[in-house]
Amino acid sequence: MKYLRPILIYSFYALIAVGGWFAWHKLSVPASDKPAMDMPAKASANGVTQDNSGKTVLFWYDPMVPTQKFDKPGKSPFMDMMLEPKYAAGDGAGNDADSGVSIPSQTLQNLGIRLAKVEMASFGDNLAAVGRIEPDERRFFTVQPRMPGFVERLMVRAVGDPVQKGQKIAEIYAPELLAAEQEYLALLDYEGVAVTDGLAQGARQRLKLLGMTEGEIAAITKSRVATQRFGIYAPASGVLTELGVREGGQLMAGSSLMQIADLSSLWLIAEVPERDVARLKIGTPAEVELQSLPGEVFKGKVNYLYPTLDEASRTVRVRIELANKGGHLRTGMYGNVTLLGARHEALAVPSESVVATGTRKVAIVKQTNGFRPVEIETGQERDGHTEILKGLTAGEQVVASGQFLIDSEASLSGVLDKLSRQAPIESEMTGVGEKGMDDEQKMPAGQGKVISVDARAAKITLAHEPIAELGWPSMTMGFSVHDGKQLSDLKPGDQVEFKLKSDPTTQQYNIEQINRKASAK
Repeated sequence: MKYLRPILIYSFYALIAVGGWFAWHKLSVPASDKPAMDMPAKASANGVTQDNSGKTVLFWYDPMVPTQKFDKPGKSPFMDMMLEPKYAAGDGAGNDADSGVSIPSQTLQNLGIRLAKVEMASFGDNLAAVGRIEPDERRFFTVQPRMPGFVERLMVRAVGDPVQKGQKIAEIYAPELLAAEQEYLALLDYEGVAVTDGLAQGARQRLKLLGMTEGEIAAITKSRVATQRFGIYAPASGVLTELGVREGGQLMAGSSLMQIADLSSLWLIAEVPERDVARLKIGTPAEVELQSLPGEVFKGKVNYLYPTLDEASRTVRVRIELANKGGHLRTGMYGNVTLLGARHEALAVPSESVVATGTRKVAIVKQTNGFRPVEIETGQERDGHTEILKGLTAGEQVVASGQFLIDSEASLSGVLDKLSRQAPIESEMTGVGEKGMDDEQKMPAGQGKVISVDARAAKITLAHEPIAELGWPSMTMGFSVHDGKQLSDLKPGDQVEFKLKSDPTTQQYNIEQINRKASAK
């Protein structure tokens, strides 16, 4: 017993020393030396995974293929690099994962993110057509004397000359009218005879029926002299469109002297496709823009739909009445016509804020602490705005520029995966997958620090800086080297410069050239 007690004490201390050495050796082994796929991952009661940092990990991913998710850490099956964790934002339990993405304010400023408000706008069921200006057929006036005669004088001598209502446009010599004047004057000379008063009034009425005006009759009544010529006056203002007889010509009974068109109001005849005619009705507003008057809009209304269909073009003629103020409209002009259908108010966003992927449409909505992609349904588009049928509410703010960058981050966070129902990786590849892995002619350059070297296997692990040409962030990853002899002089810790070349077989980038940086010591 005297010697047994010291032996037990020494044995106890020896066991403590051996246990401490094993503990120290285990803790001193770097995590990177452990097998990647065997790294432990803990799970909480609600199934949320955590790593050794204590942060909540939603999943692990390859930065080169961010849409592919893994539930355990390890090496990427796509690239020679370790998977990276994607941490949850918010309460640490992953509750904010589906609500959107958070982007620092400085990053928002650098990206030039611009916001627009969801608000009400006016939309209409409009139709576009092309039309031609034509004269108003209801405003043509024919000038025709009521008896045969000769044209002694013309005051309007050419087609296109303007005339004013009441203007004398010609003087006619008519023997029949001259005889009626003389008969009327002769009856006026029999004063005091009751019978002659009635005959004189009849003769006066005959002069009016033959075309003389009250002023001309009053003039011969006062002078008691028959006039050799009587005047022809314009019935309306307009322009001369036809001239039937020249000066000195003979007018036969029923022949036309000239024709006048009033151009104060014109027609625009538009051709509307057969399928759209049912959407039009009398009174539909129209806006007309002429090629000769860009920027000026003439407004009118549909006042007639022609009853016949053009069998060749399958269109129906639509008549629009336009006021010709200032005389800017001329017959024969062509114009672009917008027929304004029934209008309605609806929620709208700028058209540039709508992200169309081919299978769905998404808008990026601003939240208090980030952004959230929302699947939307759209309607009409007008004046740079798109009608929102479903998905947004008035007052919300959407991203109008830079939304594709946020959409990419949202895809990484798993928000858009639920909208797209896990679309195939090939159609959702971002980052390096979109940077031309098949382009063998490009040799992107980079620089970084050597982590480990295996010259015999022609492999090297680098902690490289961002490579802008490929869209790669800073990361630590392994590369195969085309010529392993280039690694003979390199060791861990060296600063190097390298050039990459894509391998069409593996769809990965390998190092074509690598050299120690001149400034490295």
